[in-house]
Amino acid sequence: MTLSNTSPLRPSVSILSTLFAIAVAAGVANAATAGSPDRPAAAATLDPHAAHIRFRFRDPTMDFVFGSLVLGAAVNHGSEIGEAFATAQTIVDGDAASWRAAWLRTAPLLEARGERALTGNHRVSARDQFMRAGYAYRIALAAMLPDDPLFLDTARRSRTLMKRAGELLEPKLEYIEISFDGTLLPGYFRKAAPGDEPARTLIMIGGAETFAEDQYFYIAPQAFERGYNFLTVDLPGQGLLPREGRAFRSDIEMPLKAVVDYALSRRDVDRDRLAVYGISSGGGFVPQAAAHDRRISAIVMNNCVVEAGAGVAKMAVATATPDIVAGWSSFAQVANRLIAWRFGLDMNDLPGLVAANRNFRFDPAAVTSPALILVAGGEMKSEEIQRQNRLCLDGLANPRKSLVVTPAAEGAANHVVMENRSLMAQEVFDWLDETFAGGTTDLPAK
Repeated sequence: MTLSNTSPLRPSVSILSTLFAIAVAAGVANAATAGSPDRPAAAATLDPHAAHIRFRFRDPTMDFVFGSLVLGAAVNHGSEIGEAFATAQTIVDGDAASWRAAWLRTAPLLEARGERALTGNHRVSARDQFMRAGYAYRIALAAMLPDDPLFLDTARRSRTLMKRAGELLEPKLEYIEISFDGTLLPGYFRKAAPGDEPARTLIMIGGAETFAEDQYFYIAPQAFERGYNFLTVDLPGQGLLPREGRAFRSDIEMPLKAVVDYALSRRDVDRDRLAVYGISSGGGFVPQAAAHDRRISAIVMNNCVVEAGAGVAKMAVATATPDIVAGWSSFAQVANRLIAWRFGLDMNDLPGLVAANRNFRFDPAAVTSPALILVAGGEMKSEEIQRQNRLCLDGLANPRKSLVVTPAAEGAANHVVMENRSLMAQEVFDWLDETFAGGTTDLPAK
């Protein structure tokens, strides 16, 4: 279902509230169908790792990563279905060490295939293999803590292969580093087309568990196909920056300002058509930045995080004492400890994530740019997700604002719709196209 308001007059809160209630009902109805005999539908709590459709594993966290990060990336050449399942069949369900070992066996096979292709001057074949090899190394990192002796080398290998693949694209995928506060924010930029003609540009921002490479495989090819430049970076807290002591910071608008500065310094970026899209925690980072930076032309949130601390307080980590964590799978333990590390906490202090997120908040009324909110059908079952996105939709200042609940019936139920990137990209770019074209007609509900 899509809710949209683009009329010159801002609608009353009561109208928006009624529309939002309809969207919630639709999302819950769709998401309720996502369970199976092996995997009941997730409880109505806030669990970003919930797998609303079972893909391969019984461990929910491992299954979420496999279905959303691995299989979801296939459409954008981050993985192949056969490779993914061949790797998965060697993994012990829920076991972090087994996951790590399996992907570290697969990645070099793809890398070697790419090297052979490049030796024969088969550039397209080499590019595709390097991309998948780099992403396979990155997927191994999902089960590796930063004190793992192979963690740093694996992350660097992933990035090196992505950079090599980028050199084989045309236009090239440029590796960039943006100066900020005594460090460098690494990332990528690719032009929509050769030359320096200013083009619409999408800046893609990840969340609490991401590397810049993830964002490429999330949406970059769809951006290119629609004539958009693509830019993504690791903010403090993301990628390898926590190894430098650069954890997430509540003034996240400051590093994002540096990213916008960089984008607008380029001749090939249309400064009047600059969109910023944030997923997961990035659904709070992006509007927080937009509230301070009027140069941002439009924003997309998947989904909107108005009060991060309140959301984290509804998650399992809020009460995750050592005894409780000991009962989790080793894969789930690693996944959550990595997030604590990224916020500058002791990796065993999972409840500390509530306080660490408390100052990540923004006032929707301070956001004046057009805004689109996406909410996955499965996530809409959470009362906290409903509350925060209603608060966001009601408060946003610009009359050009829409909320889309993606349907579980079309395989778009999981966190930030990673398992159906074509559907997600359609919603994002159709809305951006109309916004940048100056369209003012309400979209039909669906």
